[in-house]
Amino acid sequence: MHFASRWSNVRSLARRTGGTASAAVLLALLASCAGESQEGDGATTGTTTGPGTSGSTTSGSGGSGGQAASGSSTSTSGGSTTSGGGEPGTGGGGDGGSGGSAPAVCPETYSNPLIWADLPDTEVIRVDDTYYYTASSFHHSPGAPVLRSYDLVHWEYLSHSVPRLDFDASYDLSGDRSYVNGIWASTLQYRKSNETFYWMGCMHNTGGGWVFTAKSPEGPWEKHRGGCYYDMGLLVDDDDTMYVAYGNGTISVAQLSADGFSQVKNQAVFQTPGNISGPLEGSRFYKIDGDYYILVTQYANGEYVLRSTNGPFGPYELRPFAVKLPYAGAAGSGGSPHQGGIVQTQNGDWYYIAFNDAFPAGRMPVMAPVTWSDGWPSVTLVDGKWGGTYPFPDLPCGSNRVKPPASRETFAEATLSHEWEWNHNPDNTKWSSGAGLTLQTATVTNDLYDARNTLTRRIEGPVSIATIELDFSKMQNGDVAGLAALRDASAWIGVKKANGATRVVMTNGVNMNTSWTTTSRGTEVAGADVSGTKIWLRVEANVRTDAGGAQARFSYSTDGTRFTSLGNTLNMNKDWQYFLGYRFGIFNYATQSLGGSVNVASFEVTKP
Repeated sequence: MHFASRWSNVRSLARRTGGTASAAVLLALLASCAGESQEGDGATTGTTTGPGTSGSTTSGSGGSGGQAASGSSTSTSGGSTTSGGGEPGTGGGGDGGSGGSAPAVCPETYSNPLIWADLPDTEVIRVDDTYYYTASSFHHSPGAPVLRSYDLVHWEYLSHSVPRLDFDASYDLSGDRSYVNGIWASTLQYRKSNETFYWMGCMHNTGGGWVFTAKSPEGPWEKHRGGCYYDMGLLVDDDDTMYVAYGNGTISVAQLSADGFSQVKNQAVFQTPGNISGPLEGSRFYKIDGDYYILVTQYANGEYVLRSTNGPFGPYELRPFAVKLPYAGAAGSGGSPHQGGIVQTQNGDWYYIAFNDAFPAGRMPVMAPVTWSDGWPSVTLVDGKWGGTYPFPDLPCGSNRVKPPASRETFAEATLSHEWEWNHNPDNTKWSSGAGLTLQTATVTNDLYDARNTLTRRIEGPVSIATIELDFSKMQNGDVAGLAALRDASAWIGVKKANGATRVVMTNGVNMNTSWTTTSRGTEVAGADVSGTKIWLRVEANVRTDAGGAQARFSYSTDGTRFTSLGNTLNMNKDWQYFLGYRFGIFNYATQSLGGSVNVASFEVTKP
């Protein structure tokens, strides 16, 4: 083994173990390197990763969370399962283990998608050694999820920038609804001068623009009125001036006031040329080595880059960045990965994180390395395609510093973890958590899409099996409670109480049209009488895009062990118009009068 190979092993081991590999092991390898340093072939190796970054992409210092406790943990959020030392602390952000626990060891490669779940309209930023990711959430509340990572591969749900969608009464499902409105492509940046995180977004149906600020990405987030900019990307320049790039077809740049809440100047800087078949949008704004870059997407064919060497207001030159790239990763179905952002690691490497259409699961994050030539970025391809796997980033393994979504939830805390979001705003007087999840009926309706306080969680692919333990002893006549595969074409399994009798039923064909008006409240396909006070309800969702996928099946149990299939199969809708992927939905609504309740003792999800 030559010197270069042995030295590569040293670097790889140090990186993959977060720099905590045995000193004796590293010294032994270094000694062997020294012993061979005179017999090498004289070649030297080096890496040019591209330009340095100024402005907001690398600035500032973020808050830190709690240290991970000793023990063992398993993370499945990074494409392949890895084991590491340390049960993640709830604060996250720790140093990856304590008390002599084994360091996390990441694989040599990562797989796409990074997370097999619906997290579109990507923006990723770095603050010191920590990465933050924001995504669209539309009508779900709280909105604008923030995820955290230390290696760009393993991610955890950290917070929501928008605690409640209090922009319009339609978000309360009180006589009106706001499906597919709300939080579309928004932006997140860190401002070093005042050590503050800024989230900015324009509510799709209200025309109102809002700014939410926080000293810590975990919150609390403070709401301010701001400007409405379509598909905006925020840049904090070297002199602390804030700009947003935005628009659909016409790309504009607005200079913001010192506080970021109002506008100083606005100018159109680029018009989509006629040879591009569709308007450019989805702006992400950067300053790199003195030049200004705006990443824009042409849905769903890929990403272009605008570059100005003459300031934020241009003129800008357009070049393809990642256009019509075949995607070789898992869960690919439509178009080329697009509408994402670039980020530079603390080691100088660059990555592009975009999303790939993969309905019925949704639009899922995928990542590829980026190289630079003459001031222009390019995506690294594998055999001419966006790769299914790439070398793991040259970063300390962060798998034991983040907390993946819980596979079993007992709702033991008064607050919900951040992988949960309500379908529209909840009525907070009608639910509680602490001794299981108690859902009082909050709506009198015959329509699942009008039922308030439906709690949702993204379905992770390729297959997820969700089971809830439901105590229905306090249901009233006319109440309906259960577990749904929820989207614009839905089905559910649940408990109905009528005339003092209780039945478990499976209902299919609960549908909306593309105006998001209910066209069918569903048909009861099958049912059975049940006794006692508890039942286990299960939905098995296969969200693969290939043959045999896009199906959900339903079953129940009276003892939590032996399950009986009920009803027929939901053929999941794979159309893109709803924009979101399927979710599990826990619901309880009244068809006659309010007053009943159910208790969800546990939610468990397995991935066979």
